[in-house]
Amino acid sequence: MDIIDEPADEPRKRGRPKVSSDEDKRAHIVEVAGRVFVKYGYAGSTTAIVASEAGVSKQTLYKLFQSKEELFAAVVGAHRRLMLDLPRPAEDISIAVSLERIFMIDMDEDKDADRTGFLQLVFREAAQFPELVDILQREGMLASRQHLADWLSERRSEGRLTLDDTASGARMLMDMILGGMGPPEGRAQAWPDRAQLFAHLRRCIAIFAAGVGAT
Repeated sequence: MDIIDEPADEPRKRGRPKVSSDEDKRAHIVEVAGRVFVKYGYAGSTTAIVASEAGVSKQTLYKLFQSKEELFAAVVGAHRRLMLDLPRPAEDISIAVSLERIFMIDMDEDKDADRTGFLQLVFREAAQFPELVDILQREGMLASRQHLADWLSERRSEGRLTLDDTASGARMLMDMILGGMGPPEGRAQAWPDRAQLFAHLRRCIAIFAAGVGAT
């Protein structure tokens, strides 16, 4: 998406592209900021870098985001949908296949790279920046876990699985799947190739599904 940061006091000339709305600019800045955070890390990223790479002025960025922390929170919120494809309607497929779709096991390589890169950033830097912990919990993990717990509760009410505590089940699933995506033992890359990663994630889901008697 092309973003044109046109000063408010400069009239738009005939033939010039329409100035994007604040909503469009916000979405574009968040998308660019995600790449900047992954590339430079949280400490090395600045609002000036984001503004430059997004093609907007710093004034425009600060109009939409008052601080780097607020910008990071927006990035976390945007990436939440890359973690879990929820909420979603009931599907006439097995619980295991539904979970594969929820965790987007077959995500295309570019999106998977974005997801993995952001997860690695989170695992690498969250402990170093106490202010990020609340953001990650509020905008990311807690919201995603609640969506997943709600989905499990709905499937339980349909009699398609047996699980006494869906909140615990959601936590268990996210620990297995998101933990499996991240780099273990400090390595830069968690898996030698995507095929082995996805095989591991499907195995995790299959074990969970079997454990709760899912149909």
